[in-house]
Amino acid sequence: MSNEFLDRHIGPSAEDITSMLDAINCKTVDEVISKTVPNAILFGNRMEVDEGLTERDSLELATKLASDNVLAMNFIGQGYYGTLMPTVIQRNILENPGWYTAYTPYQAEISQGRLEMLLNFQQMIIDLTGMDISNASLLDEPTACAEAMMMAKRANRKNKSNKFLIDSNTNRQTITILQTRAKPLGIELVVEDIQNNDFSDCFAALLQSPGANGEVRDLTSDIAKAKDNGVLTIVACDVLALALIKTPAEMGADIAVGNSQRFGVPMGFGGPHAAYLATRDEFKRMVPGRIIGVSQDVLGNPAMRMSLQTREQHIRRDKATSNICTAQVLLAVLAAAYGVYHGAAGLKKIASKVHAKASNLAASLSVAGFELASTQFFDTITIKTDKAQDLFTSAQKMGINIRLLNDMQLSMSVDETTTEAQLLALLSVFSIDKLLESDAALSVDMMRTTEYLTHPVFSLYHSETEMMRYLKRLENKDIALNHSMIALGSCTMKLNAATQMYPISLPGFSKLHPYAPEDQTQGYQQLFKDLEHALCEVTGYDAVSLQPNAGSQGEFAGLLAIHSYHQSRGDHDRNICLIPSSAHGTNPASAVMAGMKVVIVKCDEAGNIDINDLKAKVEKHEDKLAAIMVTYPSTHGVFEVEIKNICDIIHNAGGQVYLDGANLNAMVGITRMGEFGADVSHINLHKTFAIPHGGGGPGMGPIGVKSHLAPFLPGDPLDKDSNAVSAAMYGSASILPISWSYIKLLGKYGMQRSTEVAIVSANYIADALKDSFPILYRGDQGMVAHECIIDIRPLKAQSDISEEDIAKRLMDYGFHSPTMSFPVAGTLMIEPTESESKREIDRFITAMISIHDEIQKVISGEWDKDNNPLKNAPHTAHEMAGEWNYPYTRQEALYPVRTLVTNKYFPPVKRIDNVYGDRNLFCSCITTEDFE
Repeated sequence: MSNEFLDRHIGPSAEDITSMLDAINCKTVDEVISKTVPNAILFGNRMEVDEGLTERDSLELATKLASDNVLAMNFIGQGYYGTLMPTVIQRNILENPGWYTAYTPYQAEISQGRLEMLLNFQQMIIDLTGMDISNASLLDEPTACAEAMMMAKRANRKNKSNKFLIDSNTNRQTITILQTRAKPLGIELVVEDIQNNDFSDCFAALLQSPGANGEVRDLTSDIAKAKDNGVLTIVACDVLALALIKTPAEMGADIAVGNSQRFGVPMGFGGPHAAYLATRDEFKRMVPGRIIGVSQDVLGNPAMRMSLQTREQHIRRDKATSNICTAQVLLAVLAAAYGVYHGAAGLKKIASKVHAKASNLAASLSVAGFELASTQFFDTITIKTDKAQDLFTSAQKMGINIRLLNDMQLSMSVDETTTEAQLLALLSVFSIDKLLESDAALSVDMMRTTEYLTHPVFSLYHSETEMMRYLKRLENKDIALNHSMIALGSCTMKLNAATQMYPISLPGFSKLHPYAPEDQTQGYQQLFKDLEHALCEVTGYDAVSLQPNAGSQGEFAGLLAIHSYHQSRGDHDRNICLIPSSAHGTNPASAVMAGMKVVIVKCDEAGNIDINDLKAKVEKHEDKLAAIMVTYPSTHGVFEVEIKNICDIIHNAGGQVYLDGANLNAMVGITRMGEFGADVSHINLHKTFAIPHGGGGPGMGPIGVKSHLAPFLPGDPLDKDSNAVSAAMYGSASILPISWSYIKLLGKYGMQRSTEVAIVSANYIADALKDSFPILYRGDQGMVAHECIIDIRPLKAQSDISEEDIAKRLMDYGFHSPTMSFPVAGTLMIEPTESESKREIDRFITAMISIHDEIQKVISGEWDKDNNPLKNAPHTAHEMAGEWNYPYTRQEALYPVRTLVTNKYFPPVKRIDNVYGDRNLFCSCITTEDFE
């Protein structure tokens, strides 16, 4: 086995590991594992996976697979388009660990850079759609449509209809995802031509502009008629088209949804891309996903934060508006940067060029005798011909991809990347040898007249120098893994190696259309085959679907598989889902989405599932039991000894076991959930398998299942009623090479070693901190798994210093806080991962012990209870340079430990006033003067 990459991936050296073992009174790593993992499930490494490759060999293999994909001339469209990512954005955001290794901005004070760019994204969407408020962001356009459907159902309670109307001129993948989401909830979908519809029996209607066939028409009269009948309207929009055509707000729509992909984000064989949902002000508190708002810090300075929906699933659980936890932050940042770099004039220029290409193509076809399905279009034209199939086949043979709508219609889409030579090649399919020039096809009454992107941010950074510096300023405001360890429990912030990241920029992976013919995607198909096999080996499952493009989507897909399985057996009444009280908040939200009823199971004082309560709940609901959702190791950071017994109890009652894979990093190469009783799991590739968190997305949540559930895995989103959960068959395919590379580089024993070191490091931290902060839960032999929970409540009772105070104080020490108040209020959950060196872990331990000592000064009265470095944290550079009015020194506040002298981070703002932000909701770009 090559140790080249393993030695790069594992943080502690062999000597460090020996030292950590000594600290926890264990002689070997094997001893640690045997004390941590229950013997009944300690299977050892049964994975049939190759040994690890060198970095050079991995890159060569990835490059070969990318080259095996065929980049044919693309005119498919259907929601995905070629685009040009400015190199200044590619180099300074997409390929910059300062952006892609950051975490979701829950700790807003150290996330102001990406929060500002997300606010830019919201402003851009607000301006383009004409709506009052936008989120940032959603997973893909069909998912956004599904979220809008559910939002409309909640918002329109006076309308008692259970029907949702979809215009037949809507993309096929959108209709399929809506079918998947509507069915478990009993919503009836009606797909028909909305023109001249009376809207007499539906609670909401979805229209698409431009339509699936490219048609652009004024929807005002249809929307007005719907409104007269008490029906809410949703318009799926093309963001680039909105630079030219009437906005959904101008036409009277209630909700606008869409995808920002064509703003500089490659198609990537389906993703990831940042979708959006924008709406009117009256519905702002019903919006799913993340919304960035402007608040102020304790000194009154403007500061940004996540508003309203922050950690919503953890608070509202089964009553949450959505199960979405991961957004698409990195992709929203890329799209916003594209808008900032080009500005209003640049976007209009790009849109006008695209429309001119489409107009010229249409004119050339029309003069040659082909009938256009619509004379009003933006970038997509459809022709009617009885030779549609023959022409489609001819185009395929010439290496040209167009869209066959039906036996009588062909569709062609142009984009920012389309060249005149490509248009001529396309016309040759129709035996046309000349590209005509034509006036714009859009009529004057459909052209946009309102201004957009008028905020200064969209006009200041059009030179590359200014843009480069702007992006650097934003990056410097944030803490990411390129600055320090991020010990977030249940988040697994491990190394995202450059060698693993490199393949996402290869054109063969990044530029492929998700609906390209399969014979053009052979490189991807081999990668998927490799990855599915490896994930089956890791988990012990029999089949894997790579489609879910977030952990939340994986949960939903897994529960749908269970639901469909029960239905296939005639068990139509099985709809009870048991969920432990310690579960991640997305679990109950996903169960409700899948049409299940949630019943909570208690946990005992040791943090384990209360077996007696479980048995009682199973007995009570035996005839209706569908599943249990259990996280393993538990969210309390321990391997529950009774896990096999729990699985047996559920199976004996006819239920299925959904095992949440959030903590898989503690099991790879040691045990396999598919072999100790689980039936289905989602696998967070953005945790265990090194896809970066991107500041809050992208993520990937493939699901593994036992063979009896395999027939119910998500199908093709282009097929009706296929249980698809994402817009593309392989979800966010372009980031799968990251996890593929991770597995190829580490191999069978490297992955096992990663698990072992992660567990050793967590126990080392628990041992080092136990005298300062009680460790809340341990296994039956006194060990923790890959993370530990420290209890702040005893200290808070003595000092009034809270877990939030400690989290903010850690910023002064240059660290992102561990997970705060989850799964237990008043605690911090710490997960070091295998990638952090002992030196960095010791630096974190030193910071925590120093904070404990500071708390003792508060308890003793040496420091004022309300005016001390913890209550006033974080401290800014502006404070250090200004008048100092605190009763402690600058050094105590800003340089409490010696290591900060050589590596000091200053938060850009003081502690943010969350209450002010919620009471004064402001979710668009501001100037300081506007804020005041």
